[in-house]
Amino acid sequence: MNVTEMTAKMASGKGFIAALDQSGGSTPKALKGYGIEEGAWSTDEEMFGLIHQMRTRIITSAAFTGEKVIGAILFERTMDGDAGGKPVPAALIERGVVPFIKIDKGLEDEKDGVQLMKPMPELDALLERSKALGVYGTKERSVINSANPAGIAAVVKQQFEVGKQVLAHVMMPIIEPEVNIKSETRAECDTILLAEILKNLDELPEGTQVMLKLSLPIVPGTFDPLVAHPKVLRVVALSGGYKRPEACVELAKNAGIIASFSRALLEDLRHQMTDAEFDASLAGAIDEIFTGSTVKSA
Repeated sequence: MNVTEMTAKMASGKGFIAALDQSGGSTPKALKGYGIEEGAWSTDEEMFGLIHQMRTRIITSAAFTGEKVIGAILFERTMDGDAGGKPVPAALIERGVVPFIKIDKGLEDEKDGVQLMKPMPELDALLERSKALGVYGTKERSVINSANPAGIAAVVKQQFEVGKQVLAHVMMPIIEPEVNIKSETRAECDTILLAEILKNLDELPEGTQVMLKLSLPIVPGTFDPLVAHPKVLRVVALSGGYKRPEACVELAKNAGIIASFSRALLEDLRHQMTDAEFDASLAGAIDEIFTGSTVKSA
């Protein structure tokens, strides 16, 4: 796939984006879910080696193809590694899966009800290296915990500033201002967030497009204006802590939005499984998320 083909797949391809981008803080939890307890490693290098083995097992599985998985978001170490004897981005592209890279370096402490992204002083160098490896786009996450208009405005402004930096490298940014699904003011957060995103989209140059990764809204259809916006290539949804069945039900209520699930994709996979068991479990999860992404409820 060349860049034009990747853009077409992201714009209209049937399927979803797999989020395989757990980083330092969330890696032990991901490994525990996979059946590897914290005592199984003694250094960070060993820990990252184990998570890379898990990710390559997913990427090289017969179930993981571009037929239903149209994209995959990678952690930087995963991008730099190999899968099946090839660089991971090349292995994905060969399977028809568009590669993205997680670029944020974690979150600041909460202020005004939100958590902004930490500074990314080496972002330009990472973007150049990623693009050279064939990576199509990026993903950056911040978090909204309460309906504070000033905080949400700051989150969206920062997200779009970083997005413009990505666009300058001729890469596709996935902008992810996650609303905490445990927030007591979720509906208000969704409303304020929608208005701020629309304002920032209108300020983008004509002909420019970004992608959006959002929490599933408490009121289905809330983000319809974003799905239809000419400066939005695609809207994808995170599972946000929902178990897969519930996440897929909520996803199906929102027309035009596809999944970009992490935990909800991986929740049934275990290190101890045989390859046949692993492939069957992964195929079942992929089928369920694919259906929620492509078959919408009335």
